[in-house]
Amino acid sequence: MQYPLQFRGEALMSAPFYVWGIVNTTPDSFYDGGCYEKADHAIAHARLLWEQGACILDIGGASSRPGAEDVDSLEEWRRIAPVISAVKGFSAEEYVSCRGADTIRTDIVPLDFGRKPLVSVDTWRASVAEKALEKGVEIINDISAFSWEKELLDVVADYKPLYVLMHCKGRPQTMQETPCYDDVVKEVYAFFEEKMNILVQKGLPEENIILDFGIGFGKTLEHNLDLLRHIQVFEALKRPLLLGLSQKSLFGHLLGLKKNERSVSTQVCTALAMRQGIRHHRVHEVKETVETLALTYALQNGNV
Repeated sequence: MQYPLQFRGEALMSAPFYVWGIVNTTPDSFYDGGCYEKADHAIAHARLLWEQGACILDIGGASSRPGAEDVDSLEEWRRIAPVISAVKGFSAEEYVSCRGADTIRTDIVPLDFGRKPLVSVDTWRASVAEKALEKGVEIINDISAFSWEKELLDVVADYKPLYVLMHCKGRPQTMQETPCYDDVVKEVYAFFEEKMNILVQKGLPEENIILDFGIGFGKTLEHNLDLLRHIQVFEALKRPLLLGLSQKSLFGHLLGLKKNERSVSTQVCTALAMRQGIRHHRVHEVKETVETLALTYALQNGNV
């Protein structure tokens, strides 16, 4: 089911799928930690992902990998502030198509590659979220479901951004030690219902909410697979789902793949998830994902 993105009553975009390009400014993220720690490197990487077809750039300044050390809000903001400012300055007029993006048949796969990117900030801190929203950021991507800093709920309710509500059992430092569920699908579903009700009662419009299973966040391989097998159960919540499985350890646990060997598995799983209705995909490899999803869309919709 399609849910076009809106922000403060204005339609932002309607597309067959949405690719979120990951821009980590951290030294310790699980896949690309340290690669884009310097602001100029992160900005260049963000521009490349945009040119490759990312319509949303998700900027993070604090690693949430299992066992990650926490950083304070000042350091998190120091890392992401210059990147946000630069990305907000990207314009459709200066867009330069990357190879591959300009060869996709947009009469078959209706993509708008030249659009100014939306900016998401990956944070659970109220102060960081508020500063980002003051800079014009459209999306807050919160792994904590506003449970680690209660003030974040007030910020989200006041500013009314698009908001990613993610399920995470525990904190990154300990979440993978002994994750346990009686029924992970039912429990995550109930979690979403409860948290959505709180958000709406607080004043955030329901249409602003995007849901994320939190693959790898307080879940074993079996839990992750169970959620992926039951994606369609969550359609009853009538909210878009964001899938973040790019290069995740589930491919290592299932297939024995090292972190630099998981690209093909990521693309296969991405295509299968889209066939089950997931339109939002948060990834490291944007060009490959755009091509995967464009092909999946063309075959699924029978427009060739």
